[in-house]
Amino acid sequence: MSLVGPANAAGVRTLQVGGLTLIVPPVKAIGAPVVILLVLAMMILPLPAPLLDLFFTFNIALSLLVLLVASYSIRPLDFAVFPTVLLVTTLLRLSLNVASTRAVLMHGHTGTDAAGRVIESFATFLVGGNFAVGIIVFSILTVINFVVVTKGAGRIAEVSARFALDAMPGKQMAIDADLNVGQIDQAEARRRRSEVAREADFFGSMDGASKFVRGDAIAGILIVFINIVGGLLIGTAQHALSVEQAANNYVLLAIGDALVAQVPGLVISVAAGLIVSRVADDDDVGGQVVKQLLSLPRALGLTAAVVALLGIVPGMPHFAFLALSALIGWFAWWLSHQQARRANAAPASAEPPPANAEASWDDVEPVDILALEVGYRLISLVDRDNGADLLARIKGVRKKFAHEVGFLPPPVHVRDQLELKPSAYRVLLKGVVVGEGEAFPGMMLAIDPGSASGPIAGTATRDPAFGLPATWIDAQQRDNAQGMGYTVVDAATVVATHLHHLMQTHAARLLGRGEAQQLLEHLGRYAPKLADEIVPKLVPMAVFQKVLQNLLDESVHVRDLRGIVETLGEHGARTQDATELTREVRVALAPAIVQQAFGPTQELSVIAIEPNLENLLVQALAPNAASALEPGVAEYLLTAGAEAAQKQEDEGHPSCLLVPDRIRVPLARLLKKAAPRLRVLGHAEIPDTHSIRIGRLIGEAK
Repeated sequence: MSLVGPANAAGVRTLQVGGLTLIVPPVKAIGAPVVILLVLAMMILPLPAPLLDLFFTFNIALSLLVLLVASYSIRPLDFAVFPTVLLVTTLLRLSLNVASTRAVLMHGHTGTDAAGRVIESFATFLVGGNFAVGIIVFSILTVINFVVVTKGAGRIAEVSARFALDAMPGKQMAIDADLNVGQIDQAEARRRRSEVAREADFFGSMDGASKFVRGDAIAGILIVFINIVGGLLIGTAQHALSVEQAANNYVLLAIGDALVAQVPGLVISVAAGLIVSRVADDDDVGGQVVKQLLSLPRALGLTAAVVALLGIVPGMPHFAFLALSALIGWFAWWLSHQQARRANAAPASAEPPPANAEASWDDVEPVDILALEVGYRLISLVDRDNGADLLARIKGVRKKFAHEVGFLPPPVHVRDQLELKPSAYRVLLKGVVVGEGEAFPGMMLAIDPGSASGPIAGTATRDPAFGLPATWIDAQQRDNAQGMGYTVVDAATVVATHLHHLMQTHAARLLGRGEAQQLLEHLGRYAPKLADEIVPKLVPMAVFQKVLQNLLDESVHVRDLRGIVETLGEHGARTQDATELTREVRVALAPAIVQQAFGPTQELSVIAIEPNLENLLVQALAPNAASALEPGVAEYLLTAGAEAAQKQEDEGHPSCLLVPDRIRVPLARLLKKAAPRLRVLGHAEIPDTHSIRIGRLIGEAK
């Protein structure tokens, strides 16, 4: 037999035996099963008295170790393996009870040391050799363990498990909210979610594990009864002992056996009570007691005074009461003196900040991709302690954006900004202000969608998201405003809606390299071969990102990522030009683009360009055009395009301009600022299943 190689990262070694290679698992992988098998074997195999002494001593030491670990644990999850330890220790005690019962019944006639010296010591020293006293002490310990400690710990575990399960959704939402506002990263969020789930599992396990101790106490009572009755019968019938001698041997051994198992069981039950009754803190049990129970000199002083009054009552043990009162009073005085010293020394010990400290890379703060700055009056909208829900609304905005647009936007970092007006806010994209407005907590914004029956009293303004006429009103006027046809929203909804609109408008700038990579990783979960074969093998990552940004820049959603990547794979070998690839992708996504703009209708009411003007634009804007577009024509297009788009929307139709494919891109760029909601489609982007109706004609003679 020879060692083939060292242990690997998992601790596994290989052994060469003849022509066979054996895999040897690490000790920690087989330790627990071996221990459990040995514990169960003790129920079957007879054990000599010295081994019983050793195992009983080990059981006592193990119970003390568990108690001390439970005492020093700061949180319940610091001893998460406790339910399993409780099961193993219960099995160990029961196995020892079975083994000792076998020894008592087989060799009890030889004397009180038949089952080992440990049982004999518990039977003679702890109860003075009096089995009546032993039965009473055992009964008291059983009642304390079964009725007081175990029942209370089990009830606490049951209630804790119920509340932990009920609180899981709220805790998960709080973690998501912290993640959305950038207070934690993905790794910390995963760790917190795992901790919440583990806490619920732990208290649920403790609720069930408490039944082990209850069953152990019942089994202990039955084992004592069996040992006493069986020992008396065996001693008198088989070994011809007198009743007095049989009782002296077997009953004392039964009581000693019960006590030597019941004492560690009580210690384990106390440890279970300590674990489940802990309240989360940064200290262990001893630290919490000292900090919370012995930290108030006034309470200690009153306690000393009451004890002293009891001490002078006639008939009381004066020395004990007065001595204890003096000790508590001295400790109260000393504690008060120490607290006064720390309070006086605190200002002097505070170290001033270092002057003229050297600059470091810690002074360089990264620019937030997306940030929301609020004035001090709007801080209440993001204060969770006061029941504010703006953070939850921002979380909903990010989810809605991801569902509609097709990728997860960066977290929104919310912070206060004293430079702003008290009720003002602004949205920053990569450190640049892209939108701002005002909101008034406690008031409502009544927005006129165009069908309001009349004006309403309040502060006139404009909806910051869409520029509609609006009025800030008191909350009491909400029902009246809704009855007049206004759309009424609160301040948090105003900010969240404005944020969502800005995210939609600047979706292309929100899609960075990291988001593009995450999109590919997401695609790889359900189409791994497609993602690996196209990007970056056929289409570079930079080109892929640019294509997505081009689509988003014209309000085309990228939800159909599979179709986008398939189209890139089809045309990527022919060209690497992002503009050309974007055109091919738009043609492939034509049904989705049309449905996004027009809905499920099959007849599309569009804006067209007068043929002569269209020919002029083709000559000026088409690729490799020989002439340029005249400024007058460009100005006319801007004015006429915005006017036609507004008229289409007033009639309830989407504003969409249909042009030849060759001039779609430059014309869309030209009209974007004048008519941001005007969509420019090419002829190839109209599916064969739809028909076209010309609703407006730009350039038509009036």
